[in-house]
Amino acid sequence: MTTAKTASSSLVSNPVYPIIFAISGVHLLNDSLQSVIPAMFPVLEKDLGLTFTQLGLIAFALNMVASVLQPVVGYFSDLKPRPYSLPFGMTLSFFGMAGLAFAPEYWMILVSVIFIGLGSAIFHPEGSRVSFMAAGPKRGLSQSIYQVGGNTGQALAPLISAFILVPLGQKGAALFLLVAALGIYILMKISAWYKEQLEQEKLLNRKRVLLSSMANLTKKQIGIALGLLLMIIFSRSIYVTNITSFYVFHLIEAYGLTIQKGQLIIFLFLAVGAVGTFFGGPLADKMGRKNVIVLSLLVPIPLALLLPYVPLPAVIVLLILIGFFIMLSFSVTVVYAQELVPSKIGTMAGLTVGLSFGMGAIGAVAIGILMDHIGIYQTMIIISLLPILGLVGLALPRDQKMTSEPIQK
Repeated sequence: MTTAKTASSSLVSNPVYPIIFAISGVHLLNDSLQSVIPAMFPVLEKDLGLTFTQLGLIAFALNMVASVLQPVVGYFSDLKPRPYSLPFGMTLSFFGMAGLAFAPEYWMILVSVIFIGLGSAIFHPEGSRVSFMAAGPKRGLSQSIYQVGGNTGQALAPLISAFILVPLGQKGAALFLLVAALGIYILMKISAWYKEQLEQEKLLNRKRVLLSSMANLTKKQIGIALGLLLMIIFSRSIYVTNITSFYVFHLIEAYGLTIQKGQLIIFLFLAVGAVGTFFGGPLADKMGRKNVIVLSLLVPIPLALLLPYVPLPAVIVLLILIGFFIMLSFSVTVVYAQELVPSKIGTMAGLTVGLSFGMGAIGAVAIGILMDHIGIYQTMIIISLLPILGLVGLALPRDQKMTSEPIQK
């Protein structure tokens, strides 16, 4: 009797908010470590004389490793979850950050960011699974809280650049070893809860699956929908990568701003993007996933097209609006993909979030090459066209307005 009571109480029927906020907090720490890398670009460009192409290759090394391995980690996690892979991934990031802070040569920087990419690839699918397990009936809200942690960490990049790396130089990255150590400690606690949940599910011979809001889709329709979703992620990721990693050079060249002032404007873009990410999930729970995705795609198009041609005050306003709306669907696309293939929670999380990194990686190299060959301003004009690709979202299958929740089988 006692065993049965304990086991049944472990199956989450209501959100476990301490775990949800804890994994979101570590997501913030993890992505703030990644943010150190683009935040270091102005320092590396100035102090080491790196070209924009070389900077793009650094971003490529980070994001491509994270992109390629995330779906792989998610796939094996679906087969056999490994709770303590979470602190192991953060440990890899710890060593990568140590190398980044003290690497004297370009190739050593590349090796260091690969370690950070490996850590990220391990963390994200498993972190998304923890968010799912702790969500209860609040799938959209839980995923938004989880993703907003990561986006907040990314939003710190300009502040890291302006207030730590510009004054302290490359060695300022060593301060983030403390961030990685804190993440390892918290993840050890989360992993213990994660392991307990898996053991109790096994005791009841039940498995958490997702109750999908997609109905009666054929395999072909699911494949097409995933293809459209990946195209949406492609356009969004490269556009956001341009703003976060390279737009500061446009602000310096076109408007005469210092690195610090330019990075503060980028921070506004990322900060309101984090706010948009938070509101996207609950909004999708109420009005449907597709509706939020379409809203997130349509609004930024005219704003992005105007951005290269307006004066600085208008730039700030446009970046705030673009940041909010373009990130409104960030967590929603993850949930939408998971509901398309509800038996593969980790794989879909790894595919969608990993693809964001991968597309950002490819985009970073392409943007760097364009800036070296045709100039910064012309590159900004070309990138302003990218959000138009998001119009393919109009062809996505419509989901039912229902709350997805974990059920046991």
